[in-house]
Amino acid sequence: MNVYRVSSWNELQDQLFADSWSEQLGRFRSRYAFRGLSDASYPLYTTLQRLGGSYEILEQHLLRNFRKYAHRSMVQRDSLWHWLSVAQHYGLPTRLLDWTYSPLIALHFATANIERFHTDGAIWAVNYVKVHQLIPESLISILSKEGANVFTVEMLSAELGSMEEFAALSKNDFALFFEPPSIDDRIVNQFAFFSLMWRIDAIFDEWLADYPDIWRKIIIPAELKWEIRDKLDQSNITERVLFPGMDGLSSWLKRHYSPKHTFTEVKT
Repeated sequence: MNVYRVSSWNELQDQLFADSWSEQLGRFRSRYAFRGLSDASYPLYTTLQRLGGSYEILEQHLLRNFRKYAHRSMVQRDSLWHWLSVAQHYGLPTRLLDWTYSPLIALHFATANIERFHTDGAIWAVNYVKVHQLIPESLISILSKEGANVFTVEMLSAELGSMEEFAALSKNDFALFFEPPSIDDRIVNQFAFFSLMWRIDAIFDEWLADYPDIWRKIIIPAELKWEIRDKLDQSNITERVLFPGMDGLSSWLKRHYSPKHTFTEVKT
């Protein structure tokens, strides 16, 4: 069974750090990517998919105009993978999904929106090493040559210059994870990286359903959210740290000083 509903903070920690022991390294080194959702019913849609309509056609127009109007200093190299990373980071709808290596940061995103405290939240945990055992051999060889578990934009840029080249790698769906360039403190502090599906219209959780040994979903009951939120704040896992700058500071203060609403209340 891949879906676990926790009932306490301690049980939640056990689930978040499950399978983190590495016999080979003799260390606790999790191989999971984590994604926090304020509502457990949300699917793993990309921001591009959430646009609806003919989003497959819109992608090229969004990226073309982003590259045209964005500051060239924002990317280290003029490559598709650098531009995709920067675009996703700054809120442009893309085919990427945000993940983090940190289960506590994922927990922050599952509990940052106090207007969703009347609903159960969720943490998705996906083993990226096992995901990368399912990718085409040409991509596996790139990771093997680098001795890496996750791609970087440099590794992808050296081999794949366009989405057409990426699509030509396989006839079957697969997913991969890659790290963006550390263009600012937000990416670094959020311990962030991205996932990408082979098909632009593929839904990640639907694909995962065929591979139950590589993922789990942890359900966070609505009644636990206030306790989790307070303990994360005391641990300094807040917007002030994850979004350095005045906007992050303001978001943290607004949430921190908002009156406590019962978890059954829906704000209107």
